[in-house]
Amino acid sequence: MSDAWVAGAVRAGTGEAGPVRPLVAASWRRSVRARVSQEGAARVELDEEELAAYRDGHPLSAAMPVIRELMGTYATDGEHLLAVCDSAGRMLWVEGHPGTLRKARAMNFVAGARWSESAAGTNAPGTAIAVDRPVQVVAAEHFRRPVRAWTCAAAPLHDPLSGRVIGAVDITGGDRLAHPHSLGFVQAVARAAESQLALLGPPERPGGLRLSALGRDEAVLSLAGRRVRLSRRHSEILVLLAHRPEGVGGDELLTLLYEDESVTPVTLRAELSRLRALLGPDVLRSRPYRLAGVVDADFATVDRRLASGAVSAAAGEYAGPLLPASLAPGVVRLRERLADRLRAALVDRGDPGLLADWAYSAWGEEDVVVWRALCAAVPASQLPPVRARLDSLEEELTSSATRLQRTGAQTRR
Repeated sequence: MSDAWVAGAVRAGTGEAGPVRPLVAASWRRSVRARVSQEGAARVELDEEELAAYRDGHPLSAAMPVIRELMGTYATDGEHLLAVCDSAGRMLWVEGHPGTLRKARAMNFVAGARWSESAAGTNAPGTAIAVDRPVQVVAAEHFRRPVRAWTCAAAPLHDPLSGRVIGAVDITGGDRLAHPHSLGFVQAVARAAESQLALLGPPERPGGLRLSALGRDEAVLSLAGRRVRLSRRHSEILVLLAHRPEGVGGDELLTLLYEDESVTPVTLRAELSRLRALLGPDVLRSRPYRLAGVVDADFATVDRRLASGAVSAAAGEYAGPLLPASLAPGVVRLRERLADRLRAALVDRGDPGLLADWAYSAWGEEDVVVWRALCAAVPASQLPPVRARLDSLEEELTSSATRLQRTGAQTRR
């Protein structure tokens, strides 16, 4: 799909000839790749009982008093809606003006419905989560036609300890929200909510390290009250050492980090020296290389949850593949092992909500195995769009296999 097609489609909806914002064009391309229909409404995935239980256990429930205090009156008086969703784009709370709430139900902008970009196309909360930045979407910039009467602004919400996205806060309404102040307002609310979560969160363990490496190319290390964003190579080193608390010898660490066998130990020692200078001499130790103190790594937490049979908890902790851009052999093995274990557990459990979280994620949108399991698990009323998505994926696989066969036949000739 070309940029010209995207621009033309957006302009056709707006009736204007102006340029299309790059953020919107990129989001439309992702929506098309995810095979989102431009018609229809968002899918409601959680009934009232499931929603109540899920909200009670979600960390954002602790931030709702602050969000309501800052946004509640503004939303009601302005005939707007305030909404908060989780990291999968599922609406947890949708509140505000009664008349606006009634209108929003027509497109299933309700608690329990999924509004991730991969499920509902370009929209402020879904796109804010996808790009991890505040986003405003005005009228026909929305991918789905039934949503183009609305304007919304949203900002992602982050866990104060790990820094990972745990949801988004959104303000939705009519044309009066099509103003830069709306985006600034929702950004301020997000910062206040994150500050509240930081105040209420558990203190870090003395001497403990918290490593967040799922769903990010550059890991974040929390230690001694500070957060350090690591380079890609340092991220790989920390992941491997966290996985091996007993320590790793220099020669083995070299093979775990570098595909190129010509890389010398001198290169590795230089990287470790820079890392020690960044973290402090008491954190990184040598002979063998190891981390001092207790390391709480997010990927290890998912592994423990799976080992204990807590599949829902494991899926909730999984923020994405481990250092997805890394080519370090040791990291690639850890990444694939964890993803394979979690995928197998989800398919075995057969829970439609958990399967949908994976299937509609950035890493699962082309996972045919999970889409097949989801197709078998969803109720009949929700089957048609899932079936259509699976048919499209399988058609692509068949086409790719045919092209490979033809290429092989031509090569043999």
